Amino acid sequence: MAKKAASKRKPNAAFMKPVQPSAALAEVVGTKPIPRTEITKKLWAYIKKNNLQDKKNRRMIKSDDTLKPVFGGKTQVNMFEMTKLVSKHVK
Repeated sequence: MAKKAASKRKPNAAFMKPVQPSAALAEVVGTKPIPRTEITKKLWAYIKKNNLQDKKNRRMIKSDDTLKPVFGGKTQVNMFEMTKLVSKHVK
């Protein structure tokens, strides 16, 4: 009996659809519509570049003046909360 070829996982189309970032989020990711996956990548690049990850608890992200409006004015959020807050800033 022949085994079926393992099918490659297809990326979820909803995540690949370009979305429009809000003005606050555009400060970090740019103003052009981009997929959510790219928004997350750019956010992490920004967080790492500006050393905004908590040293002890790497899941916590400190917000600077640019990220504070995106994070709803919070000074620190965890990485799961970040994706939820960011989703409010895309159309």
